[in-house]
Amino acid sequence: MRVCVIGTGYVGLVTGVCLAHIGHEVICIDNNIDKVKLLQQGESPIYEPGLTELLRGCIASGRIRFSSDLGTGVEFGEVLFIAVGTPALPNGETDTRYVEAVARGIGAHLHLGYKVIVNKSTVPIGSGDWVRMIILDGVVEREPDLADAIKAGGTHPPLDFDVVSNPEFLREGSAVYDTLNPDRIVLGSSSRRAIQIMQELYGPIIERKYAVDPTLPPVPVLVTDLSSAEMIKYAANAFLATKISFINEIANICDRVGADVVQV
Repeated sequence: MRVCVIGTGYVGLVTGVCLAHIGHEVICIDNNIDKVKLLQQGESPIYEPGLTELLRGCIASGRIRFSSDLGTGVEFGEVLFIAVGTPALPNGETDTRYVEAVARGIGAHLHLGYKVIVNKSTVPIGSGDWVRMIILDGVVEREPDLADAIKAGGTHPPLDFDVVSNPEFLREGSAVYDTLNPDRIVLGSSSRRAIQIMQELYGPIIERKYAVDPTLPPVPVLVTDLSSAEMIKYAANAFLATKISFINEIANICDRVGADVVQV
């Protein structure tokens, strides 16, 4: 399957390399030309155990390449991953301008053929529908004559796409392991066609073909609507933060009463 990953940060690069490792054809897009050149040379801009070795192997096999040309990536990919950063603003809200820019760019280059647009970035609840609207805005900016058809809910070949929410649950230091050995895969969409394509994409991982222990049962795939998949990411992050806060408080109490937190 042909895959385009837009954004070669922590999530995007690990996702792209691992998908190439399991047999897909991958192109990774980034607007940082220096980073693209570095990756083309087989050098990873981030340190993650096992990532550089997989990267070089995939480059050697021709299953992955890197470019700064978004149009080339959109045309190439059957599945397009949006994996750009969503940093926190000073007021605590999520900065979604990079997601918006990518979505608008996808619309500007969207032509014939069905596409699955996968939101891998951590985004506010409801962003899946928002991304779809931004993509359509990009299409209209390119072809203004389609505006009336879109408002009327009509169909047109360039608009043949669906949006999927596919949150990541990667830990720094074991991201490659977590990608190839997940405890679950979450897919949020109202499109059965898009879900089937995503299940095919992740098939080798679901079937544990690249797992440390291939005898384990298949990876559970949780299929939800868009908003629920987006909420799952926030719920998982909140639960992790709760566990960390809880054990930190227990450790503080242990210090005061002379207990051993490791034994506790």
